[in-house]
Amino acid sequence: MKINYRPEIDGLRAIAVLSVILYHAQLNFLDFQPFKGGFIGVDIFFVISGYLISSIIIKEYNATGNFSLKYFYERRIRRILPVLFFIIIVSFPIAWRFLLPSGFIDYSKSTLYSLFFSSNFYFHFDGLRYGAADGIEKPFLHTWSLSVEEQYYLIFPIFFLFLFRNSRKNIFKILIMVFIISLLFAELGSKNFPSANFYFIHARIFELIAGSILAYLEINKKYSKKYNFNQNIASSLGIILILLSILFFNDKMYHPSFYTLIPVIGVCLVIFFAKEENIIKKILSIKILVGIGLISYSLYLWHYPFFAFARITEITPKGSILIKVFFGIIIFVLSVFTYYFIEKPARKKNYNFKTISKILIFSALLIVILNFSVIFFNGYEKRLPEFIVNNLKVENPKISKINNSNKNKNIYLVGDSHMQQLSNDLSKKLKKNNLSLQTYTVGGCLFYPGFNKILLITRKIHKDCNNDYFLDLQSTLLSAKDSIIIFGGRLTLHLTNELFDNKEGGVEQNGDDWGERFIPVQNIKSIETTFKNSIKNLSKSHKIILIYPIPEVGWNLPRKAYLEYVVNKKEISYDNFITTSYQVYKDRNKKAFNLLDSIKGNNIFRIYPHKIFCNTVIKDRCITHDKKNIYYSDDDHTSITGSKMINKKIIEQINKL
Repeated sequence: MKINYRPEIDGLRAIAVLSVILYHAQLNFLDFQPFKGGFIGVDIFFVISGYLISSIIIKEYNATGNFSLKYFYERRIRRILPVLFFIIIVSFPIAWRFLLPSGFIDYSKSTLYSLFFSSNFYFHFDGLRYGAADGIEKPFLHTWSLSVEEQYYLIFPIFFLFLFRNSRKNIFKILIMVFIISLLFAELGSKNFPSANFYFIHARIFELIAGSILAYLEINKKYSKKYNFNQNIASSLGIILILLSILFFNDKMYHPSFYTLIPVIGVCLVIFFAKEENIIKKILSIKILVGIGLISYSLYLWHYPFFAFARITEITPKGSILIKVFFGIIIFVLSVFTYYFIEKPARKKNYNFKTISKILIFSALLIVILNFSVIFFNGYEKRLPEFIVNNLKVENPKISKINNSNKNKNIYLVGDSHMQQLSNDLSKKLKKNNLSLQTYTVGGCLFYPGFNKILLITRKIHKDCNNDYFLDLQSTLLSAKDSIIIFGGRLTLHLTNELFDNKEGGVEQNGDDWGERFIPVQNIKSIETTFKNSIKNLSKSHKIILIYPIPEVGWNLPRKAYLEYVVNKKEISYDNFITTSYQVYKDRNKKAFNLLDSIKGNNIFRIYPHKIFCNTVIKDRCITHDKKNIYYSDDDHTSITGSKMINKKIIEQINKL
């Protein structure tokens, strides 16, 4: 059944895809990012999809008394798979060239899941928050939305046909009911299960069903006549709601939720009322917008892997607007190519579907074989130079929770993931001296009795880092006999809530604000106060070793070293040091130093990691490697070698005590 072409919907698609591209490009003007709500472009696509698919089903059923599922799925296959498979295959050699083994394995897993339209499940269970810093380097993260749409395409036509055949009089009421139930799920899930809420279809159905309701109202003349008021005002209000969402939403808000109704209602108003020859229809029907809308699917597929690989290869430094504009032009050129040479031919009826199916099956098999081989052969480590492979080995740190049965251990290690990195090697070294190590380490957590750690996205108390944990730990430490307690961690991050920028292009996770806070549960002035007082109290009966801040890097060091090898054909050496500024280290950690320096007493001892790494081999610089070894496993955690260097100083201090 042919649907009347509406150019204004392609114009709406253009707004959707441009908002998503601008959001992922992370354009900054004077440190202001104007498109923080651009992710709602995906929500616009969902409403449009729901509208168009429902229009096809309703019109065909009204005209013929039936609906061909076979033909429907054939159209979906022609529309979606050829370009997706092409871009996956094209991206593989780039991933082979630039990704480290762990990243290559992750890339292959996400590719395989996207192939079977289940990548939304993969990214959820992988613990990846959309919009988070680590997500911008996942080339196929954006396929989560394709998975949601395809799951909808598989379920909805069958559901709709069932309603037509068994409860046609109640279709509108049922659609409204499904809309409300999904919206309520989204609202509740946004606060309690934000990841599942974002990625899973149950919280997205209301957006797609909103389009279905529109289609039903539009086709059912009895309803459409009721709502025939001023189209200019209604459609203009719709555009305003969409633009306000793009400009003022952000990825730290609850989404999808009741807030998401703002852009959804906006899209509905535009689709339903931008008809005839009103002003919004004319604007959205401008040729350039319609043209962008026509290639929007290719644009959406190309843009994310392009930006991801650009960041992985570090060719888009912070603030590089001109480079990003240039990349945008390349993305448009690639999209025009795939639209005219892959999308359009695949959708033409004169191309036999059997032939297309054979090509798609061959492509799918190729993708499966290539990516399963990556997983099987551990990311093809042998393609990397030996000095990189040798430094990729990471010991899984021991992460212990409180166990009072071990309270008589005489060495305790307390802190966050920085201390976790030290724990395995430190335990082995102490064992040689007939000493035992008990570790109480939780990522992003140090020792702040009277405080709860709050996750800003969910506003929930952290399940492992909270006042109950601190009080139990405090009780355990106080009840221990004469012991040595080692405290350390990323104190500066806890005090400032600012991620690291080395001021030389190495911006940790693109400089996003740390999405966690320590909130007092009682009348305590600050975490500085409780930390200082708690350490002083423990020092009355225990010897305390304070580990000062470990220098951060800003770059993912193994990847930075590998890029030097790939791009500049340089191996790490004393002639090719990757270093950071010692002055930046001192400026950043001033608060932490002042706090630690203020804790005084006969039982207080100190370890200074910066004296190992900074202002040693190179004046006023902090080194990150030597000829054979890399000292960091990422942008701030020490590698096995780096941990051993710090632990050597700790053991020396313990031996003195």
